[in-house]
Amino acid sequence: MRRGNNIVKRIVWALAVLTLLCLCWSFAYLITTWCFHHIGIHVSGLLKQLTISLIGFILFGFIMYGVSRIGRFQEKQAEFFRPLITAMENMAQGNFNIDLSYYSEQNPSQEHPLGEIVESIKHMADELREMEQMRQEFISNVSHEIQSPLTSIRGFAIALQNNQLSKDERSHYLQIIETETMRLSKLSENLLKLTSLESDHPPFEPKNYRLDQQLRRVILACEPQWTNKNIDMDVSLSKTIINADEELMDQVWINLIHNSIKFTPEDGTISILINQDDEKVSVNIKDTGIGMAKEIQMHIFERFYKADQSRNRTSGGSGLGLSIVKKIIEMHHGTIQVASEPGNGTEFTVTLPKHE
Repeated sequence: MRRGNNIVKRIVWALAVLTLLCLCWSFAYLITTWCFHHIGIHVSGLLKQLTISLIGFILFGFIMYGVSRIGRFQEKQAEFFRPLITAMENMAQGNFNIDLSYYSEQNPSQEHPLGEIVESIKHMADELREMEQMRQEFISNVSHEIQSPLTSIRGFAIALQNNQLSKDERSHYLQIIETETMRLSKLSENLLKLTSLESDHPPFEPKNYRLDQQLRRVILACEPQWTNKNIDMDVSLSKTIINADEELMDQVWINLIHNSIKFTPEDGTISILINQDDEKVSVNIKDTGIGMAKEIQMHIFERFYKADQSRNRTSGGSGLGLSIVKKIIEMHHGTIQVASEPGNGTEFTVTLPKHE
């Protein structure tokens, strides 16, 4: 098939050359005849034929030279854009380690005419590579978080098949299995929530409501946890009306208050305070818990982040709670800040605009 195509191309090329020769000689004949007629020169037939042939060859040569120049220009253009095309092909295949040094080598002493496009493609490749790394890390973390409780459930399910287990041992193993299944359920719930918040149309229905009443309700809902640890709740909540999604903000306060209770030792103190002005409102949640080092504070809002459990406030969970909190606050055009020192407690400050 390929050989047949090559033969056809050669025939077409030969016919094109012959046609061009005929056109050049015909044009040369017309020019020569017109010139000799108007000048009034009478020459022999041989000289006339030689003149026609010479002009025809010159015309044919100029045309072929022009065609070759166009071909060389196209080849240079193809060579010029080849690194860009190769880079785009690599990116389409998922390889974001592209090399566009060709353009900087072409004009090392001055700015390249495609410099802005080249830099944009480099930036796009860097961003896509970072997103791909985040995607792979996310999948790895999810797999790890799921695998851990599944392994535990499988191990204790096998242990329960032993008929010699006592009633207390069997009850203990069943309780562990229940705890692990609840952990899996919570992980699934958080993943679905995070996916929903990051979708193109996240659930978001802001309305005016009393923030102080919402915080009191959440604090009372957590009463069994903080009373069991004999924690003193120092609450100062003035009347505050904000425009926000009440259901989403419930998750913010529940997560932050649960964390404070979880990492505050017995007989500790948790203070919750509202500060406000005409434009914004700030909620401070401060505890006397174990605190965090600076390097941990830099990562606590990252998905699945878990540090050393002796220092980490997110130990025992999936590492998604604070990521969801940060996303919800950003949806409300607010901010969240953390201040903490190991052994000296932690303070979260959530700042929100009061109006829509």
